[in-house]
Amino acid sequence: MAPSSEQKNIVIVGAGIIGSTTAYFLTRHPSYDPSKHKITLLEATSVASAASGKAGGLLALWAYPKSIVPLSFRLHQELAEEHGGKERWGYRPVGVGAIEIEGRRVPKGSIRAAVNDQDAKGKKEPVGTTHSGDVDPVGDDSGYEKNDVSLEKELGVDRKQLMKMGLPEDLDWVAGESVKGYQSMAGEGQTAQVHPFQFTTSMARLAEEKGVSVVIGKCEKVLVEGGQVRGVQYKEKESGQEKTIDGVTDVIVTAGPWSKKVWPGAPIGNLRAHSVCIRPSRPVSAYCLFTDIDLPKNFKEGVKSRAMNVTPEIYARPNNELYACGEGDHMVPLPETSADVEVDDARCQDIVDYCASFSDEMRDGEVLVRQACYLPQAEYGGGPLVGPTRTKGVWLAAGHTCWGIQNGPGTGKLMSEYIFDGEATSANVSGLDPRKTTRR
Repeated sequence: MAPSSEQKNIVIVGAGIIGSTTAYFLTRHPSYDPSKHKITLLEATSVASAASGKAGGLLALWAYPKSIVPLSFRLHQELAEEHGGKERWGYRPVGVGAIEIEGRRVPKGSIRAAVNDQDAKGKKEPVGTTHSGDVDPVGDDSGYEKNDVSLEKELGVDRKQLMKMGLPEDLDWVAGESVKGYQSMAGEGQTAQVHPFQFTTSMARLAEEKGVSVVIGKCEKVLVEGGQVRGVQYKEKESGQEKTIDGVTDVIVTAGPWSKKVWPGAPIGNLRAHSVCIRPSRPVSAYCLFTDIDLPKNFKEGVKSRAMNVTPEIYARPNNELYACGEGDHMVPLPETSADVEVDDARCQDIVDYCASFSDEMRDGEVLVRQACYLPQAEYGGGPLVGPTRTKGVWLAAGHTCWGIQNGPGTGKLMSEYIFDGEATSANVSGLDPRKTTRR
């Protein structure tokens, strides 16, 4: 298909990772001319205010869908090299493993009651009682001394025994007596990580520098006439005024779980997920863990509970922070905007308790954030959906589930090709065509 030579007036609805990377790659496309083309990034709340700002940030070559993953993984590395991603958004290689754990009992009073982060007024909350919020906020790994305490003393078991299980020698923030097994999930160079909020906001800022206009307002309606997009109606957040962007040639719906509200009929559902960020009692090594924890009956002293198995994911970050997320739920419907997401303190506290059951560093650290978000899920075929809809000028890029950060750059690159070239050329994503599951 021949590249388009028409003057473009593009509106991207949703400034999460998909919208922000789409804006970025549109401005890097050879056909982009800021004096000729107009790009608006329309966001209801703020850039990266939903799942893109609250995700884990793991990048992996074994992620899905396979049609986008290799392209996007490579683009992450290129973006980091070009824009100083190591310093700007925490890009780095990271070890990833599946670990089986026998959770320890948590003494009464060891974990304080949950406090909604929105009500905490910015105060950091101690996880346990060993420290009282006086942990030195180290900003990087420079203070990490592997020889400060011997591994045998730190873990309480013999090093050789743990190595036979496959546990990496420098994974020293897991209590050794709790480890039942460990298996690496990737070879060298197959996994990395970014800080999602920093990465997403950086992409949006870099797009702005090339001429993209970021508008904070809630999309009310995509205007269609004669089977073709004509404009976008939105309510400006600051003034509350209804406004219209006229003469629109292309609308790219990247609103994550809100995509169905923007473009009715889009088969995108949602799943609420809770997470916490913990500053450990000392800097920790770079690993992301997919845990399988067996907790004993009444594992919290004074609290009755059955024996159970839990599987939180825990990611060490380079800013001396550990991110941990739990299982999703459908208990609360999707709110109007990301500003209205309801945080369940009990679910957040559960995650904190699970972490304390096998890591002294997390048990003795402090909770920085308790949060929740909604993940976008394609209702058919596993998703995501990337490409044109049945309405001329309306495009859909949504439903990336937990791999939005991983696949953001690849999706953005492909959408820039769709808009300016008329087809995606960097990867074969015909299997993700929205027209297979949408009627509009």
